[in-house]
Amino acid sequence: MTWHVAEEDLRAYAHGELAPPLLWSADTHLTGCAQCRARLAGATDPVALDTGWERLDAELDAPRPGLLERLLVRLGVADHTARLLAATPVLRRSWLLSVLFLLVMTVLAVRVADQPALFLALAPLLPLAGVALSYGPSLDPTYEMAVVAPLHGFRLLMIRTVAVLTAGLVFDGLATLALPGYGLLALTWLLPALALTATGLALTARLGPVVAPALVGGAWVTLLAVAAARTPTHDTLAPFTAAGQSAAAAVAALAALLLYQARDRFDARPMGGFPEGGTG
Repeated sequence: MTWHVAEEDLRAYAHGELAPPLLWSADTHLTGCAQCRARLAGATDPVALDTGWERLDAELDAPRPGLLERLLVRLGVADHTARLLAATPVLRRSWLLSVLFLLVMTVLAVRVADQPALFLALAPLLPLAGVALSYGPSLDPTYEMAVVAPLHGFRLLMIRTVAVLTAGLVFDGLATLALPGYGLLALTWLLPALALTATGLALTARLGPVVAPALVGGAWVTLLAVAAARTPTHDTLAPFTAAGQSAAAAVAALAALLLYQARDRFDARPMGGFPEGGTG
């Protein structure tokens, strides 16, 4: 081979400054000329070359963001927060489809049996269950990654709670639209849902992410059973009357205050996790 890349062109090529058509000629020549490739290696800054390889490795190893993560980033959510939200287990398609199917079946049953109490009893439990399943060492498959994230445990809990609660409330709200004949009664699940979720979170600091929501859910079912036994036929159950709604709002506010006071418990915990049992 009688022609080789000129020294100044080789230096420009090494620094990414060589413009076409010389760039194309150099590319073609370097593929078949070992002598010019050796000269190129000598003209390349080793520090810049190592830095370039590191950037390439990082780009290749970086996971591709999913649809939810890209949407959150477009809405202004920080990259690391969007990734944590996208990794929340109960925001997966399977869970969301299960919740949607359950609500559809419940709405159909309510319309056939004309018993709105069935929907009103179920709707507040869905956000409670979703939040309970979104955090904790025994429930979250991404738990180890979450606890090493540069976030306080309480802030991470609140981020996931808002995401899951929003998803649950949206589904419940859509189901409510399918029951227009019940008027404002179809919306009386909202305050109990907030009260149950806030109470479950407040108790989680002491009882853990399994026992606390289980107790709260059990108490809700028991309350409805007692109210149904004491309520005459076709009358509104006590939790869905004006007095019951006021009580639910008061419970939600009190539970939110207790949760804020217990916020340090979500950071001062072994391995970043909630206690599996009581902490005393």
